[in-house]
Amino acid sequence: MTFSVEAGGSWTTQEDIALYHSWVNIGSIRIEMALSSRWKLLNKELGKWRNALKKARENIRSGQNLSDEIIQAQMWFGAMGQDKKSFVHFQCWEVVKDCLRFKIIPICPPVVLNEMPLHDSPSTDSPLDSPMETESPLPRRLRPIGRKAAKAKREGTSNNECVQLLEQIAKNTSLRIERDLKRDEADKAREEAFAIQ
Repeated sequence: MTFSVEAGGSWTTQEDIALYHSWVNIGSIRIEMALSSRWKLLNKELGKWRNALKKARENIRSGQNLSDEIIQAQMWFGAMGQDKKSFVHFQCWEVVKDCLRFKIIPICPPVVLNEMPLHDSPSTDSPLDSPMETESPLPRRLRPIGRKAAKAKREGTSNNECVQLLEQIAKNTSLRIERDLKRDEADKAREEAFAIQ
């Protein structure tokens, strides 16, 4: 029985069948070394594309849409390599984009409009096999906080202060009740002691 290194468990029959189908369809045409070489090249390209998309999503501007994000990601992709070429493996990306290795983790809250995300952004952590981050050629400037966000932040802070105050009142009340119960028990014990004498 073979074990999946990445998943940590045994291979299912469906996985075995998919592996053999792939091997029959491609392995009869290509030699093993060519397959390995192509896999390494695609893996590297997809990793660079993931990083370019991540940088584009982090640098999204107000009024931009998914097309603008792709254009910006293409510019980042070209800037990351020496050959300045653009990414062309979109069909391969569609296959692997939800795999843990290639998932993009947002560093800021998702952009929403009327409680609907403007574009999908996964929220799970991605345990990448190898670090693929490269320093950006352009420094990223922080945007100032907007009026609505500042108001929401102030309201959130005041709500938090109210919650903390209520929690403190509840804690003090609980301590007072506990102290009163102990005092009542002590008084009762004292009265019983005097009654016996």
